[in-house]
Amino acid sequence: MIYVYVAILGAYLFLFLVSAGEAGNPFQKMAACILRKQRAGRSRKRKRKGDWKRELFERQLGDKLKTLRPEIAADKQIREHYLKLYSMLLMVVFVGNLLCLAVWISARNSARLIDGSYLLRNAYGEGEVAVGLTAEIPGIQEEVFDYLVKEREFTKEELEKQYEEAQTLLAAAILGENEKLEDIRKNLNLVSELADYPFEISWESSAYSIVDTDGAVHNEEMTAGEIVTLTARFIYEEWSRECQLLVQVNPVIHTPQEAIRSRMEELIKEQEDSTKSAEVMTLPEKLGTEPIVWREIITDSSGCFLLLVLIAAGALYWGKGRELDQKLEARRRELLLDYPEIVNKLALYMGAGMTIRNAFFKMGEDYKKQRERRKKYVYEEILITCHELQGGRSETEAYERFGKRCQVQAYIKLSALLSQNIRKGSNDLLRMFRQEADNAFAERKNLAKKLGEEAGTKLLMPMMIMLCVVMVIIIIPAYFSFTL
Repeated sequence: MIYVYVAILGAYLFLFLVSAGEAGNPFQKMAACILRKQRAGRSRKRKRKGDWKRELFERQLGDKLKTLRPEIAADKQIREHYLKLYSMLLMVVFVGNLLCLAVWISARNSARLIDGSYLLRNAYGEGEVAVGLTAEIPGIQEEVFDYLVKEREFTKEELEKQYEEAQTLLAAAILGENEKLEDIRKNLNLVSELADYPFEISWESSAYSIVDTDGAVHNEEMTAGEIVTLTARFIYEEWSRECQLLVQVNPVIHTPQEAIRSRMEELIKEQEDSTKSAEVMTLPEKLGTEPIVWREIITDSSGCFLLLVLIAAGALYWGKGRELDQKLEARRRELLLDYPEIVNKLALYMGAGMTIRNAFFKMGEDYKKQRERRKKYVYEEILITCHELQGGRSETEAYERFGKRCQVQAYIKLSALLSQNIRKGSNDLLRMFRQEADNAFAERKNLAKKLGEEAGTKLLMPMMIMLCVVMVIIIIPAYFSFTL
């Protein structure tokens, strides 16, 4: 994986160098460079065969962005959108790649194998450590070992706390992979303790050459079965008792590969016993006359972390698209909530003798005074309409463009009424506005009720979680008090 991480860093270095002339921070520079190259490639592609799908997507994106910020050109907003998105993705992948590289380096720095022959032990009191090893005899066999390197010890502690009634469970506990004590072919599990009993067990064997006190069974060279007496010493404070178990050890049935592995395990155990008080453990160098090449198996999770980083970057890209749609939905709701106020103001101003044009200018001037505190989409559209009227655009066209920019059916209907009044004239316009204001307030009440129901639905899941927490807080103490 190191080559992948270095390749990613190399790509970032290349982008940093080629984007030196761009403005902004390093990620914004690289994003601007990518965007510029992307646009250049698309322009060449359009000349050859056209890219109508991409053009349609960017046109739709520009319309959405223009709806949210109508005072800024669509092309500029599209470029800002992609610059922000690309720079964020580049930053996420860069930081994630650095973390993956750190995990990879950390995994290598925690290696225990030194010079291919020595295993570094933990200091006293730090506990044993698991090491993954591969043992290879060139051209013959390679074996994988999950080995526990014990901590350095001064002396062995005496095993203690024994109860005589636990001896009835001992026979089944020491079988290991064997089926019965009368047919032992694999290593025994000579336990040092039994679950639910506060004592420790030490072992003695009547034939250490056949069964060691750690349960290792040496039956590779046996030709006939032998009975071995195992003595278990149960110790509890100053009291102790012994019990004996008779086991029938039969010859092992090994494949050639199993024989080699078994011999390797014996050599490792011999080296472990001979270097217990040393800072490093020397691994066996030969099996008979054949050399053994040792390599440590290093657990490296940085590749999975890189995959998570890439998934996070993809989720971020997807989330940005949803964020734009959510902003458009919020704008639509705000326009619907402000619609009764706009219609009511138009009816009020026209009832006071103002023309529609002057009513728009009045709303625009009032909004400018409080624009710094909070911006509203509908009044921003009204300001744009006022600017168009001042620039010489006809009232009919300005009001129609106002409805189209709002992209809400209520405003489209309002703009149609205003345009129709300008074209044909109508004595009932004020009455229609007042009626529309009443209908708009009724619609607003319905919308507020709907939003309240949606808020209640969203709160349902947190309320269920709180209910579960309360039930756990009540039930667990009651359960434990009942069991005790």
